[in-house]
Amino acid sequence: MADSKQDSPEVAVVGSANVDLVVPVPRHPVGGETILGGDVVRHPGGKGANQAVAAARAGGVRTTFIGALGRDASGDLIAGSLRAAGVDVSLVDRVDTPTGTALIAVSPTGENTIIVAPGANRHVGIGRAQARRIAAAAVLLAQLEVPLEVIRQAVEARAADTLVVLNAAPSQDLPKWLWGALDVLVVNEHEAADLAGTGGAPAVLAEALLRRVPAVVVTLGGEGSLVATREGGQVMVGAFSVDVVDTTGAGDTYCGVLAAELAKGRDLVEAAQVAAAAGALATTAAGAQEAVPTAADVTGLVSAR
Repeated sequence: MADSKQDSPEVAVVGSANVDLVVPVPRHPVGGETILGGDVVRHPGGKGANQAVAAARAGGVRTTFIGALGRDASGDLIAGSLRAAGVDVSLVDRVDTPTGTALIAVSPTGENTIIVAPGANRHVGIGRAQARRIAAAAVLLAQLEVPLEVIRQAVEARAADTLVVLNAAPSQDLPKWLWGALDVLVVNEHEAADLAGTGGAPAVLAEALLRRVPAVVVTLGGEGSLVATREGGQVMVGAFSVDVVDTTGAGDTYCGVLAAELAKGRDLVEAAQVAAAAGALATTAAGAQEAVPTAADVTGLVSAR
């Protein structure tokens, strides 16, 4: 099995799919305040689906998305976007609950705030077919927009040589069984502080998290990312300078490309460098999945550094 994974690596993404309702705002409102925004635009999104699109566009890997969509127009929109990116959607369940919806406000600087109504994401299932695909994958990539029980079933289905990567977002406490299953934890600075149970610089947070997981990537937005492993210490990976339009989905692009590069055999620092370029390019266009760059564009940015 290890040889087949190396020859034809696969990333299995277990996670959420949402339709993003995006509205531009002059600034983000404070509690109790109403402000006027611009026109609403619908985009295919959801952390899991976004990451699957990013992994597929990274090239060199087969990507399968395991999730749930409603039998509605939003579900059709997301399924079409996934297929167009080359993602295998044969294991996506269509359910009677409406497709998940994310309400996203985007400021002129590209910063966003997001509210998610999970909908069909509460009904993601790991059946026999999904379990077989996970066991065959080089990398299992998951997030926390689906029930933890789904993540538990997914990690139980993995093979001994399947690398488990968790993007622990949205932030929440992780059970002991999940900590014990992880190979790589990807978090932003706020999520790292929540999980570490302490404040401090990224290096301090990473050191605390390494007591529970073998490898940690702390993403730091425009400052780059910190890669920390028990064996290799800590390495800062610099950010790429781009003209930011919309940060929606940039973190998901980073995670999907990171998983793809790991599946292809890159070490964590190398994978983070490619993921950083992809995440940067994803901020240069509006939307989440539409903004995910091609492998050629990512290679061009990396080569230009």
